[in-house]
Amino acid sequence: MILDLSQNNIRFVIEITESGSVALRKCAYNDRQAALEEPAVFFPLVEVQVAGENPNGHHGGKHTDSWGAQTLKYVTHRSSENELGSKVELDLRNERLAVTVHYQFYRDISALRAWTTVTNIGTDNIGLEYVSSFAMTGLVRDKAARLHIPYNATPRELNWKSYTLCDLGLDTMFKGSMQRYPVSNTGTWSCKEKLPLAAYTAPDGAMLWQIEHNGSWSYEIGDMRDNVYLRLSGPTEQENGWYHELVPNESFESVKVAVAFGENFDSALASMTRYRRTLFRNNEPNHSLPVIFNDYMNCLMGDPTTEKLLPLIDRAADAGAEIFCVDAGWYADGSWWDTVGEWLPCDWRFPNGIREVFDRIRERGMIPGIWLEIEVMGIKCPILPQFEDECFFMRHGKKIIDHGRYQLDFRHPKVRAHAHSVVDRVIDEYGVGYIKFDYNIEAGVGTEVGADSFGDGLLGHGSALLSWFEELRGRHPELIIENCSSGGMRMDYAMLSVAHLQSTSDQTDYRHTATIAANAATALLPEQAAVWSYPLATGDECEASFNMVNAMLSRIHLSGDISHLSEQQLGDVKEGVRLYKTMRTFIPCAVPFYPLGINAYNADHCCVGYWDGNEAYIAVWRINAEQDSCSLPVSATSVEVFYPTNHGASAAIEGDSIRVTLPHKASAVILKVTL
Repeated sequence: MILDLSQNNIRFVIEITESGSVALRKCAYNDRQAALEEPAVFFPLVEVQVAGENPNGHHGGKHTDSWGAQTLKYVTHRSSENELGSKVELDLRNERLAVTVHYQFYRDISALRAWTTVTNIGTDNIGLEYVSSFAMTGLVRDKAARLHIPYNATPRELNWKSYTLCDLGLDTMFKGSMQRYPVSNTGTWSCKEKLPLAAYTAPDGAMLWQIEHNGSWSYEIGDMRDNVYLRLSGPTEQENGWYHELVPNESFESVKVAVAFGENFDSALASMTRYRRTLFRNNEPNHSLPVIFNDYMNCLMGDPTTEKLLPLIDRAADAGAEIFCVDAGWYADGSWWDTVGEWLPCDWRFPNGIREVFDRIRERGMIPGIWLEIEVMGIKCPILPQFEDECFFMRHGKKIIDHGRYQLDFRHPKVRAHAHSVVDRVIDEYGVGYIKFDYNIEAGVGTEVGADSFGDGLLGHGSALLSWFEELRGRHPELIIENCSSGGMRMDYAMLSVAHLQSTSDQTDYRHTATIAANAATALLPEQAAVWSYPLATGDECEASFNMVNAMLSRIHLSGDISHLSEQQLGDVKEGVRLYKTMRTFIPCAVPFYPLGINAYNADHCCVGYWDGNEAYIAVWRINAEQDSCSLPVSATSVEVFYPTNHGASAAIEGDSIRVTLPHKASAVILKVTL
C-alpha cells in the first residue's frame, strides 16, 4: 500500500509492504519521481533500540537496523485536519511495543514537524536506549551535495561550515559502510558547540532541520546500502548517557524536530522561518518590538548603582529606548558570582532603595527590566542551607558544581516555588515588565535523582523547566521574557517557544558581532533575535552607525558608552532608532535571504536581507575588505540607502545586481530595495 502524503511542495511517500513493514520511501522538495525501487525495509520510518534486544545489522555505531525498525509492523494510520494544517499518525506494533509516528504538516509552508511516541504494551519493563524523532533514507548523493553545520561557541556563535559527503568520510561505496557523521550535544547548554540544526543542499533541493530541545540531542548522517540516511533524535544512551525504563502501560514521547524544504538554502530557510512563526507566541507589550536598553555590555558591566543608572536612564530614553533593563550585579556586595540565589537588592548600591531606579525608568516612559539567573544557586548563597540535596543536580551522591554554582532541579516543587516567589517579588515590588533570564553554567550529562540514568534526569529537568516558564507566562501574561545563556548557548526552539527574545551573543567586538547578527536569521526569527548595539565614545566616525546596522533588522539591544558619545555619534544612534521604528512592523512578516551566501567569520563583506515579497531591506557590512565596493546578486527595480545617509555609502543597480560602495573601512549600511 502506498500513502502519498505530498503537499506544499514536499514529496512525501510512505509504503506499507505485504509483510507489514513501513517505509518512508520519499521525502524531498518538489520531487515527482516514482518511489525508490530498493526493498522498503531499507527505509525505516522509525528507529527504536531496547536494552537486551538485537539490532540485527552490521552497523557499528550507527543508529540503524535497530530492533524496532526490524520488528515493528503497520497497524493503522490516521489523517486529520487541525488549525495548523494536516496531521498524520501511523501506528506500529510488535509483541512488546506500540509506537506512533507523528507528522504535522503546515498550511502553505514547506515544512513538517515529527516526533515518536513509544508505549510498553508488555508485562515487563522495557529499557529504551534510542528513539528517533525523524528517520529518513535517500538523501541525494551528489558531488555537489553539502552538509552545512552551524558551529556555536560563546562568543563565536553561528559559525557555519560546509562539507561534501567525501569531506565527512562518506565516499561512495557499494552497499555502504559503517562510517557515519554524528553531531550531538550533551548537557544543559543545548548549543555549546553546535546548534541543534543543520542543512543539506543538493542541485535539486535543500532540507533544513532543527531539534527542538533545551538539553542533550543527537543527529547523524551516514550511508546504508548505497543510500544516504538521516536520523534526528533527542538524547541517546550512546552519545548522551540517556536511558529510560518504561514500566508496563507507560509511554515515552521523543523530542520534537522540524524539517523544512526548498529549492536551495534560502528557500528552505524561508520555509523554516515561516514554520518558526507557528511556534512563537508573542504578547501585547512585546508586539511592537520595543527598543531595549541594557546596562551591561561595554557599559556598567555588572556594576550598577543608583548614581550610575539615573543619568544612563535619561540618556537611553532620549535615544528612543522603550525598555530599560538593569543587568547583573544589582543584588551583590562586591563579588557576586558565587553568591547568587537570594535575589535581594544590595543596599549600598541603592541607598534610597532599588525602587527609585525603576520609578525613574517608568517616569521616562520605559518598561523596567531586570536580570535574573533563576536556574542556579551560588555555592556561597546565604539561603543554600534551606534547600536539601534533592533540589540540585546530583551525580555519585554529590551536588554538581560548575563555575561556583549549583544547578537547581526544576522537577522539585521547592525549586519551582522558590523561582516563582522571586519573579513574583520583582514584579510586584519593583514593577518589572521585562526579565532577562540568563544561564551561565554547564551542568553536564544530567542528574541521578529520580531518574533511570543521568540523561534521563536531565531530560526530565528540561521538560520541567519549560513547564515552569509556561506557568510563569500564565501568572504574568504581560511579562516580556528574554532567554540568555552566556549569549547564545541555549538558542533552541524549546526555549524560544516560551521566551519572547533570545540573546544572540555576548561578543564585545562590534565587528565580530556583525557576522553573528547577519547569521542570526539561520537559527531564529528576526523578531526574537536580540543583538547588541554598543557604540563607544572612543570609536571612529562610523562605529555608532555600524553598531546600529548590527541590530536594526532584528531586536535592538542598546548599550555601550551612550552617556559620553559625541553629538554625531549620538545622532547616528537616534537616527537608527527612529528609522527602526518606521520599519519594525516589516520584520515579523519578512523572511531572510543571503545574497553572498552564509557569512563566514573574517569575510571581506557580510550581508543579509529580509523580504516580504515586494520589498526588502539588505544590510551590508564592510569588515576586512580593501576594496570599497561589492556586488550583490539581487535583481531589483529600485534601491536606496536607508541608513546611514551621512557617511558616503551608495548603491546602484547594475543589470541583475546591486553595486554597494562603502568608502570607510569597518562601516555598514542598510539598503531599501524594491524587487
